[in-house]
Amino acid sequence: MLPREDSRRPGLRRRLIVALASEEDREIIYQMRHEVYACELAQHHRHPEGRLRDALDDFNHYIVAKRDGKVIGFVSITPPEGTRYAIDRYLSRDQLPFAVGNDLYEVRILTVGRAHRSGPVAGLLMYAALRWIEARGGRRILAMGRDDLHGLYGKVGLRGLEIPIRSGALAFELMIATVAEARETAERKFGTVLEQVRRLVEWRLEMPFFPSRACVHGGRSIEAVGDEFGSLHRREEVIDADVLDAWFPPAPDVEDTLRENLAWMVRTSPPARATGMIRAIARARGVPEASVVPGAGSSDLIFLALRLWLTPVSRVLLLDPMYGEYRHVLDELIGCRVDALGLDREDGYRVHLDRLETALSGGYDLVALVNPNNPTGRHVSRHRLQEVLERSPSSTTIWVDETYVDYMGPGESLEAYAAASENVVVCKSMSKVYALSGVRAAYLCAPPAMAGELRRNSPPWAVSLPAQLAAIRSLGNPEYYAGRYRETHVLRDRLAADLRALGVQVLSGCANFLLCELSTRGAEAAKVLGKCRARGLYLRELASVTSRLGSGVFRVAVKNAETNRRIVQILGAVLQESRRE
Repeated sequence: MLPREDSRRPGLRRRLIVALASEEDREIIYQMRHEVYACELAQHHRHPEGRLRDALDDFNHYIVAKRDGKVIGFVSITPPEGTRYAIDRYLSRDQLPFAVGNDLYEVRILTVGRAHRSGPVAGLLMYAALRWIEARGGRRILAMGRDDLHGLYGKVGLRGLEIPIRSGALAFELMIATVAEARETAERKFGTVLEQVRRLVEWRLEMPFFPSRACVHGGRSIEAVGDEFGSLHRREEVIDADVLDAWFPPAPDVEDTLRENLAWMVRTSPPARATGMIRAIARARGVPEASVVPGAGSSDLIFLALRLWLTPVSRVLLLDPMYGEYRHVLDELIGCRVDALGLDREDGYRVHLDRLETALSGGYDLVALVNPNNPTGRHVSRHRLQEVLERSPSSTTIWVDETYVDYMGPGESLEAYAAASENVVVCKSMSKVYALSGVRAAYLCAPPAMAGELRRNSPPWAVSLPAQLAAIRSLGNPEYYAGRYRETHVLRDRLAADLRALGVQVLSGCANFLLCELSTRGAEAAKVLGKCRARGLYLRELASVTSRLGSGVFRVAVKNAETNRRIVQILGAVLQESRRE
């Protein structure tokens, strides 16, 4: 089983923890409030018990920053359900230049201990307050910006309303922002800093560090057809080169079986654990049945395994650029600490194995690789990659996504090695190489103990009956698919040559897609691809996947010869039009 990090491990002892305050923490907070606001800043009178609390604490929420188990900073959030805010002590509601409603949250008493005021704690607490409010559907944030913190509040999007407030020896200004404004400011001004800080923080709030967003995929072409499928004839008018579905049909045996048995398959429950599919995979791939885990597409397996094995304190390494599903699950759903092994444009996005081997020694819980890589199309040979993995720490799980490896030939998969290893997992989608994207079939090979854990946590009937049947029949037709892969190589090379003739820079790949870049410096692929869509051609814009690729980069799926000609024709016309503008 994949090792988990916990508070006993040395690397976490000095980590900054962000969490909701416990009852014990609150007692420390009340003492710190007295020390800072009564003794240090003279906002309040000193109390003999050395403790400062008020009526709002009956329903306030505190977020704390802790190091070595000690509270070093905190911020208070007053929710609207309490019906009272701190500002009510100084201004009546009719003096406020905004309406008070159930979308308004007050942030107050941002406090950091003396020894930590020069670090990131204050900004981190403000960001944590934003995330807490954002996750609860709040739309506006109210604060009284102390004079010495006014600049910090402004940096996180709060704006002064020129309404001064005096409390004891301290001067404040009333400040407000919408949550949307605060979020936009955080991303625009501090996006890179937040990425760096995230890796240094043990985030124990219930919401993820970054707001959850749907994973950005291709597939806008299916939207043109219609997701309620009322106008299926439109698929003939759309070129779906934005997704990497196979250009060829499934093997004839697969199509015939599905067609002849469709009514029965639609109404009949599948084998609950896909045991026949497991046997067929084990037989075709030469691995033990105990090492195989079936799934409804590779995304099903990614979501299952990573969420089972990893926690917010886990450390993970990814390639960059790489298939975006992994980053989405790790960042948005789990909140792991994710590092990236950057692949350089100047070097053709190659994976340098010496750099990878050095990175593997970095104490990661999991390292995820896609080989051949998507979207770069680069491949590391099985024997060279296996040599590196054999020297990797057994405490690090190595996840290798081989969705496109069949294009490289039958000897390039690490499945058998993974099944016999202690820590290697190979994930295999059957969607792209077997032309089964619509039925969703996949599997992974892993050491039996890890595979067994995944099977125990998989729901019954996870793989549909059509998918199980199609997967089994596909595995029985290796000669048909090998011929289709050879045709794909010819089609890809011809498409690459035609695109280069248009002035497009093309990175030679090995699978059923090409990574392309507009030659004009500063050109934005999004604009060009938008014009292509207006003509029925859908290509994959990649700036949203990673900033490492740049705004001019896009991906083209390889189609049949006639469709590839249409791709080149439409893209050529759009590029000519763009040059005239």
